Amino acid sequence: MNNIRRGAGNRIRAFMQVRNEADRYLELVLRELSDVVDDIVIVDDASTDDTVKLCRSFPKVARIVEMTESHFGRESELKARLWKAACADGPGWLLAVDADEVFEDRMKAEARALVDQDRYDWVGFRMYDFWGGTTHYREDDLWRLHHRHTAALVRYLPGYYYFYPSRGHHVPRIPMTYGALPGYLSDIRIKHYGWAGDEAERRGKYDRYLAHDPDGTLGNAAQYASILDPNPRLVEWKEEER
Repeated sequence: MNNIRRGAGNRIRAFMQVRNEADRYLELVLRELSDVVDDIVIVDDASTDDTVKLCRSFPKVARIVEMTESHFGRESELKARLWKAACADGPGWLLAVDADEVFEDRMKAEARALVDQDRYDWVGFRMYDFWGGTTHYREDDLWRLHHRHTAALVRYLPGYYYFYPSRGHHVPRIPMTYGALPGYLSDIRIKHYGWAGDEAERRGKYDRYLAHDPDGTLGNAAQYASILDPNPRLVEWKEEER
């Protein structure tokens, strides 16, 4: 496949699934992404607020697939639909982003160097779970996502076998088969604001996890319980940190 591993002039397409994100972080995410990527493809999971309207207000959003019923609890189906939409016209590189994730500013200057090469086919980033606001992230035995890399930027390879596991929740953001390809571990960080809301919002997420995965078979039961920890260990985010 070396003939399709272009070392220069590669385009970047972001892709994400959204549901009722209009009043959360979606506007910030789309604004920041617009400075990094060439276009954005979105699958809306039957939102009932102004999510779709907000998405359409950004010129970089090239395509929105609107689902007529929510696929919550059928995440593998939603991921497959999103991947199909993102790959429909043979993109260059694909950046998988959630509606509550923001790359640190370095990404704007360094994204092109990550894709304009022919040595690796995916890039992993460290992701930090911000907690109770946007100034501190959580750090303890159960919240250590930032201690490893999450693959989020991948080169599209026509004819390669793509596979998502059949799960209701916690489906990887990119096909698992990318793990067999050469990758690169970047030191650019992602700020995950999914837990940055107030206690009531975190309680709502806890209740949803328990309703759909009561035994923690798809995730981690101990981590679910820790969502309600009244005094989690938090670390201040520093922009200059490496």
